[in-house]
Amino acid sequence: MSVEQARFNMVEQQIRTWEVLDQDVLDLLYVVRREEFVPAAHRAFAFSDLELPLYEGADEDERMMQPKVEARILQELAVRKNELVLEVGTGSGYLTALLAARAHHVHSVEINPKLKTFGENNLRRAGVENVTLQLGDASQGWQKYSPYDVIVLTGSTPVLPQTLVSQLKAGGRLFAVVGDPPVMEARLLTCVGKGTQHAIDLFETCLAPLKNALQPARFEF
Repeated sequence: MSVEQARFNMVEQQIRTWEVLDQDVLDLLYVVRREEFVPAAHRAFAFSDLELPLYEGADEDERMMQPKVEARILQELAVRKNELVLEVGTGSGYLTALLAARAHHVHSVEINPKLKTFGENNLRRAGVENVTLQLGDASQGWQKYSPYDVIVLTGSTPVLPQTLVSQLKAGGRLFAVVGDPPVMEARLLTCVGKGTQHAIDLFETCLAPLKNALQPARFEF
């Protein structure tokens, strides 16, 4: 099977059937070439419905999301060309590139130096210029460039930190997978005014946690 046939199958059989119907999003999946962001050892699986290790010996929490999840995130956030995005966890840089194709600028923060370098190299090869990558921990926010129009967490968090929510502009949207395994909720939160948000749960999933994700208070007996 050719690469282009595999890409077509991914879009039509995995992604479109997962309620991703925004044609602009579907078209972008042909432009931003996913296989160029996948580690060489796993490139044969670039279009498979799998979470892929980001490097040899990577921890369980260092995986590329399934293509259908990445596409659904992009659709639900409906990023616009004048908007500023914060991405918490760069990983391979693939979702970063998709966001950048629709946004004015993306600030992506990666806690793992190895992954920051990997994502940076992938984005450079792909010619993506409207992204600033930084090394650090943004699991509870990244004040430096706030407020943001869009915030995306690429790992799960047991509870959603209010410090992150407070960094949204009015009308801004935040995507996060919230909860504990085995079942978590993919949540879209919209800031409708100062101190007021509206949240909807989009689908159930299970995603590895962000490093240093905020933990809820636990009762001890």
